[in-house]
Amino acid sequence: MTVASIVKTIDSISTWSGKFVAWLVIPNVIALVYEVIARYILKSPTIWSYEVTYFLYGTHFLLGAAYTLSAKAHIRIDVLHMRLPPRGKAIVDILGYLILFFPAMIVLIYAGTEFTIQSWEMGEKSGLSPWRPHLYPYKAVLVISFFFLFLQGIAEFIRNISILFKGKD
Repeated sequence: MTVASIVKTIDSISTWSGKFVAWLVIPNVIALVYEVIARYILKSPTIWSYEVTYFLYGTHFLLGAAYTLSAKAHIRIDVLHMRLPPRGKAIVDILGYLILFFPAMIVLIYAGTEFTIQSWEMGEKSGLSPWRPHLYPYKAVLVISFFFLFLQGIAEFIRNISILFKGKD
């Protein structure tokens, strides 16, 4: 397997996850509309709607992060970066990935895994509503999201190495 095929595979994983989680907007909106109707028209609010929408929105946001990175849609401060030539941008990005991104992702994946396992072992439940769903599936989404983001970071890092040495992607 070549480096280019690895980058392409990672990009396709990020694209797939981004398109998959985009569909979570639909059940989230349905749950919100249902809750509004139940609460304000039927005068009978649900016990589950808040947490369902909370979990769906968080999952949408978290799992969409890798796709957002692959689409270069994250917010960045370009005051210096935009004035650099492609190789200069690559150097800044490589340093950013090595110094900030990869260490943070490794810590988040490790801590998130421990956090999820602990939640699962103790049968942790939410205290936000009377419904009290288990929290470990949602905490597992954190780990999966950080892992996908880490993978996409590897692809971006490889792209920047290529730009540094070849002058182009």
